[in-house]
Amino acid sequence: MSSLLNIGISGLSAAQVALSTVSNNIANASTSGYSEESVVQSETIGQTNGRYTIGSGVDVNAVQRAYSQYLTTALWSGNSNLQNATTTNTLTSTLNSVLSNSGNLQTALDNFYGGFSNVANSPSSSSVRQAALGSASSLTSIYNTLGQQLNQQSTQVNQQIGDTVSSINNLASQIAKLNGQISQAGVNGNPNALLDQRDTLVQQLAGLTGVSAVTDNQGSISVYTSAGSTLVSGTQSYALSSGANQYDVNSTDVFDSSGNDITTQMSGGTLGALINYRSNVLQPAQNSLGQSAIALASSVNSQQASGLDLNGKQGQPIFTIASPTVLPSSKNSSGGASVSASVSDVSSLTSSDYLLRYTGTGTGTNGWTLSTTSGQNVALTANSNGTLSADGLTFSVSGTAQTGDSYEIQPTRYGASSLSVSMTDPNGIAAAAALTASAGTSNTGTGKAGTVSVTNSGNANLLSGATITFGAGGNYSITDGAGNTTTGTFTAGQPITADGWSMNLTGTPASGDTFTVGANSNGLNDNSNALSLAGLSDTGVLDGGKTSVVTSYANLTAQIGTAGSQAASDLSTQTNLFNQATSNQQSLAGVNLNQEAANLVQFQQAYQASAQVISTAEQLFTNLITAIQNG
Repeated sequence: MSSLLNIGISGLSAAQVALSTVSNNIANASTSGYSEESVVQSETIGQTNGRYTIGSGVDVNAVQRAYSQYLTTALWSGNSNLQNATTTNTLTSTLNSVLSNSGNLQTALDNFYGGFSNVANSPSSSSVRQAALGSASSLTSIYNTLGQQLNQQSTQVNQQIGDTVSSINNLASQIAKLNGQISQAGVNGNPNALLDQRDTLVQQLAGLTGVSAVTDNQGSISVYTSAGSTLVSGTQSYALSSGANQYDVNSTDVFDSSGNDITTQMSGGTLGALINYRSNVLQPAQNSLGQSAIALASSVNSQQASGLDLNGKQGQPIFTIASPTVLPSSKNSSGGASVSASVSDVSSLTSSDYLLRYTGTGTGTNGWTLSTTSGQNVALTANSNGTLSADGLTFSVSGTAQTGDSYEIQPTRYGASSLSVSMTDPNGIAAAAALTASAGTSNTGTGKAGTVSVTNSGNANLLSGATITFGAGGNYSITDGAGNTTTGTFTAGQPITADGWSMNLTGTPASGDTFTVGANSNGLNDNSNALSLAGLSDTGVLDGGKTSVVTSYANLTAQIGTAGSQAASDLSTQTNLFNQATSNQQSLAGVNLNQEAANLVQFQQAYQASAQVISTAEQLFTNLITAIQNG
């Protein structure tokens, strides 16, 4: 009788555990991160009498959760990629909105160059000249607004990097704490709820940064960043930190628990997206926009200097713009060299940032080496005045550099936000050609003077005038207003040059013929330089004279549009992959309410049947006692 009773009690107990487990599954069907639990039972070893064995009931060995390390890891990876794609898409969408909502720069450029065409049509009109300066101010305002908004997004991205690092440290600390609780609880059974909580935290952590995880024999999980740094080991968490870049204090870098800079090694999740977007989308956009502004200012100011204004003076700059930014490393030796940079050839100017390093006497170029911040070496040229040149830039060094000192050069980063109109007098627009040429009245040859172009607007004798006198055999001498004389031999098709100007001759000059080059005295009516200013809209300025200012901005918008399109496409792909990973994981670990309802009925019946076994044992025992008493 006791055997029958014990069997019934074990069945009743097992059914009760199963009912509680099923009830818990149903209650947590909608709980994020919950894994379906099931009861593991085994038959109790029975007693044998040599001829047969009578069962002794059932044992409940464990309540285990549905779990697959492979499917769970795939879910973590899918969430890391999804959050990376989501962050990138959000940022690129914002950048596209900035470009489209901050005024139409393309239209402003067209209006600006069109203003010079209007001046060419009415070179003496003050109102037309004032309108041209107004177009310059409008264009500058749009450049400034775009530059400032990109700078603002840069500030926000750097703030987000710091905030994300803090969130990573918080999650790592919680995971380490759960490791301890799981290890302690594991002595007495499977702590399913704690394991689910830890898996959820790891998934959240993977959403912030790419991670890898390893579980040891004690049930503790170790978590590592994509850079290989340890975030969690046992009950110990190792905090990352964020801080200023060694060159740019406005740029936030990421450091491991030992203080090593691991910024460029971080990938995956929100943090990886922020770092990648800053380096490969935002900063290139800032640099390209600044490069466009520098090209605008340089080309217009240069053409201005090639003409005369309404007062008969050489044209002065219409725009001013900041010089390249030079940022010394915070690790440089105390009292070292000071480095400055300037744009010396805008046609060779790139949108790259650079690192200028002093490697010591006898190395590099005068001890210096140059590379882009992406690691590409750039050849330096040593100039006779002690400066260094590369990629359209000239570097000046003062003081004594120490080996290992380095400087980051940002030639174009703040070009757009620093662009301004320096000209206030509309009469200052240099619509007239600076120089004209005329043939001597007693010339006997067929030579005719063509236009005189300015090749060096900074030449001190540019406007001093000059007389060209031909001798026999095409030989000529040039005497300028300062009394300087140079000689040459005329070759058809080749210009005659002196004092920063260049003149083309057609025909054949005879011995004794003269030609005079002098400042343009017809400035009120001449529009030659205004036409040249208007023509800058299609004139190559960048990339060795291949890319105009208008085209450079069109290239920028296309570049950002492509980045946005790729981000949107990647988000769609990663969303589908994450949903698939979630579906796969939930097909194993998710709660199926239909199945749980069936299990509920099954275990309810088992419970009732076990209760009936107990009742039967009790009745048999009662009948036996009664029989003995009545016997």
